[in-house]
Amino acid sequence: MPPAFVELLQFLLSGVTSGAIYALVALGFALIYNASHVINFAQGEFVMLGGMVTWVLLSQGIDLPLAVLGAVGLTMLVGLLLEKLAIEPVRNANVVTLIIITIGAAIFLRGLTSVTLGKDLHALPAFSGNEPLDLMGATIMPQSLWILGTTALIVLLLHVFFNYTLLGKAILATSHNRLAARLMGINVNFVLLLSFGLSALLGAIAGILIAPITATHFEVGIMLGLKGFAAAILGGLGSGLGAIVGGLLLGIIESLGAGYISSDYKDAMAFVVILGVLFLMPSGLFGKRGTERV
Repeated sequence: MPPAFVELLQFLLSGVTSGAIYALVALGFALIYNASHVINFAQGEFVMLGGMVTWVLLSQGIDLPLAVLGAVGLTMLVGLLLEKLAIEPVRNANVVTLIIITIGAAIFLRGLTSVTLGKDLHALPAFSGNEPLDLMGATIMPQSLWILGTTALIVLLLHVFFNYTLLGKAILATSHNRLAARLMGINVNFVLLLSFGLSALLGAIAGILIAPITATHFEVGIMLGLKGFAAAILGGLGSGLGAIVGGLLLGIIESLGAGYISSDYKDAMAFVVILGVLFLMPSGLFGKRGTERV
């Protein structure tokens, strides 16, 4: 294969791997936004907790599958508690107040983790070893295949859940019209609680999948959360398809920019492109057209 093609393929593989993680985080933002119109800036801390709790459980001698289940379960519990203790009591507050509450929750979770689990970097073992695989001259790590496969499976399961189960349809109904859903007998409070639990689950899985590649620490959720939010905005806040496409696009933009321009501007480059897109399409790629006063 020509060197230029192999180089491009390598950048694309790296970008899609990162983009799949951003897509999972963006889906978490979309779930909560659709159900409650809350932008949860603690989503990045769900990612951090997934990786950190898995490492703690592994260090105690627990097998990886059980450690993963324990980390996902604990992170979901944190998500449920966040909704029940911080969001539900002030659900009728204005948007800015709710955003500040989620930012405060993120700071609290980050500080609590640094105090209890430390500030060191911790790497999880790769799920299938570290021997790179050859793909038309480019290389891809087995962990990247885990990331891509798990993300694809989650997207498929979410599609089935929202389109073929009563509970999933109840969440969709609540997202379209909360009052009408309540009048039809849907327990809106439970739907909102469930959305936080599912969002925490997605964040935890993203944190666990990426930890063998980038390692995990108490601040890892800051940038991953911001990029997940940027992906959600790029795709159209509240759009599931937009979250997936936005995440993949963001990852590819970052990788190509770092490879062909400079890795020093990797993070800034992606946000500049997003600002340009939103300047032309304020609702994002798949968002609802029109404006809403909040």
